[in-house]
Amino acid sequence: MTQPPLPDRAFAAFLFDMDGTLLTSIKSAERVWGRWAESHGLDVAAFLPTIHGKRTVETIRALNLPGVDPVAEAAFITRTEIDDVADIEAIRGAFDFIASLPRARWAIVTSAPRALAQARIAAAGLPTPEVLVAAEDVQRGKPAPDPFLLGARKLGVAPADCLVFEDTQAGLQAAKAAGMASIVVTVTHTHPLETDVFGVLDYADLRAAQLPDGLLRLACRG
Repeated sequence: MTQPPLPDRAFAAFLFDMDGTLLTSIKSAERVWGRWAESHGLDVAAFLPTIHGKRTVETIRALNLPGVDPVAEAAFITRTEIDDVADIEAIRGAFDFIASLPRARWAIVTSAPRALAQARIAAAGLPTPEVLVAAEDVQRGKPAPDPFLLGARKLGVAPADCLVFEDTQAGLQAAKAAGMASIVVTVTHTHPLETDVFGVLDYADLRAAQLPDGLLRLACRG
């Protein structure tokens, strides 16, 4: 399969998903979700791949479990995840890459609640963004475009001038629906993701140059 090309244009801002894109929280998340799924009689191995990229409440709501309040269960899972940030690590090269960007030119747009996002960003040792769009900031989460559109609005840039960094189909669909270009970060993938966007393993070979007009251009070394 031919690799799609790196976006060959300048952008006003970069929007980053968090889990699986800037940091890896798979071990922590799957510990918490695995115990929860087991307590509700779910097939843990079949269920865990479905938790990534969407808001917790939407994942639970989609299960239609009898007698289960998705909002209350989502709050419980979030509290438990905040208490368990062991094994969370920045993806290779992520710190240097986002630290090289002007602070007004990037944002994190995550499906995680704000408190959990802040805990994971700190645990990974990543820079704190000026703009953080979290689960409670939108009525519709990914794959709806709302989170990315809000991120662009908070940065004061047009959606079409944003480049999205994602790792899930839900996130890539949200970016496309928002009219944004995207690339996929694949280091946490266990199986190839079917997509028509440029993919990178991590940030080790990525560079961002700020042009004289303030726009950003992405380059890939090697």
